Order: sequence, then C-alpha cells, then structure tokens
Amino acid sequence: MLPSTNNRRPIITHENPKSPISEAYRTLRTNIQFSAIDEELRVIMATSAGPGEGKSTTLTNLAVVYAQADMRVVLIDADLRKPTMHHTFSLSNRMGLTSVLSGQAEMDEVVRESYIPNLNLITSGPIPPNPSEMLASKRMTKLLDDLKERFDVILIDAPPILAVTDSQIVATKSDGVILVIDSGKVKRDMAIKAKANLEHVKARILGVVLNNMDRKNAESYYYYYYGAPESKN
Repeated sequence: MLPSTNNRRPIITHENPKSPISEAYRTLRTNIQFSAIDEELRVIMATSAGPGEGKSTTLTNLAVVYAQADMRVVLIDADLRKPTMHHTFSLSNRMGLTSVLSGQAEMDEVVRESYIPNLNLITSGPIPPNPSEMLASKRMTKLLDDLKERFDVILIDAPPILAVTDSQIVATKSDGVILVIDSGKVKRDMAIKAKANLEHVKARILGVVLNNMDRKNAESYYYYYYGAPESKN
C-alpha cells in the first residue's frame, strides 16, 4: 500500500522533470556514469561537510533521474542519527535498515516500493545506540551484496562526514562517493577537511555538488565538477 500524497515533500525531478534543475540532475547522473566506463559503479554514497547542505535532497533527486532512465534503483537512508527519507516519502520508519542490521528483519521486509516507478526505498529504521558499529558490520556488507542481485544502482544517504565516523565507514563499502557542499555556507577549509576525511579511508570521490551558488536567485542551482576542491591556497 502506497502512502498518501498529502504529506510527501515535493521532489523537483518528479514534479517538474523539464525544469533546469531537473536537467542539472540528469547531467550529474550522466557524469557519474561516464566517470567509470570500465569499472563497476553501483553503490554510490552521498555525504556533506555538515548538516543542512542539501545532501538528502540531492541524492533523492539523483535517485529519481536514475529511475526515470529505466534503472532499478534502491535509495537507503543510512543517516542513523538524523534520518529524513521517511519524511520525504511520507513512510513509517518503524522498520528499516537498522532492523536488518540488528537481525530483527530480512531484506525483503524493509525494501519498499515508492510512488515513483523503478525507485525503491529502505528507510533508516529505529535510531540505534551504536550506528557506527552497525554500519561497519558484516550484515551491512551482506545487505549490499544482496541488493546488488536485485538492483542496478544502490544510493546511500550517509551522515555529514565532519560530524561522525559513519560516512567514512560506509564509504569503504561504496564504489564511489559524492560530496555535497553548500557554497554559501561551508568555508573552504571545512570542504577540504571533508575531502581529506574521505581520502583517509581511500574513498573514491566521484565529484562535488555545489548547492546555492547564486544566492541572488530564489532557486538553488546544482553544479557537478570532477574531483573535489583542491587544497592549494
């Protein structure tokens, strides 16, 4: 049974697929696909330097444009400290990722169809006392392996990388990482530190999405760059 439409948060790539912002997300998808022509790139994590930079919004819209390209997509809310996906899609969060990682549920019990064709979801589930340990577990690795059997693309929404170690853990289990930065909010040294934290665990940084580049405009704009910010002065 699909949730009511009344409480869903609008997703621009679904609501207005012909908008310039939706086109920017399609460009992001294409750039990711071409960044690994000869390599498997199926598990993609998104993180940010700090909270409120548009990480979850960016990944949700990226998931939609993958689904619109007739790819089987699963979007996982792995922000086990401050999850948001269940709000975005107006879903119950009584069961989800933590239910599988704690051995209380099987994968099939937590994968849920969304109202968008080809897009499936795994919400965070109940907030646990030990998020880092859960994400580092063998059950997490097995879950991702099992999901690869069913889906073309697995997108993981992880916590801000400067706040906790969770994102570094998930990055080691991912084929690539997108770093989302609010250009009007995050200082350069924080962006560089976020990049360094990912490099410390040998994460493959696919690129950086810069949000809110033009503050004079009412809308947010999304740009994709290969590579992360350089640490040069």
